[in-house]
Amino acid sequence: MKKNQKKANWWQVFKGVAASMLGVQSNANYQSDFEQPSFIPFVVVGVIFVLGLIGLLLVVVNLLV
Repeated sequence: MKKNQKKANWWQVFKGVAASMLGVQSNANYQSDFEQPSFIPFVVVGVIFVLGLIGLLLVVVNLLV
């Protein structure tokens, strides 16, 4: 981690995970994410994001069927 690099807060982690999953993450943000001291917040937010997406899809399918 660079000396002037700050630890990402939860909102920044969420934005990074969402942008990555949607395929619109900029290279600068991608590099910033990989310079973070821990990957655990990204894993936690990623799992929550995927579970939320699955839940949303289940709700939409149940409404349509």
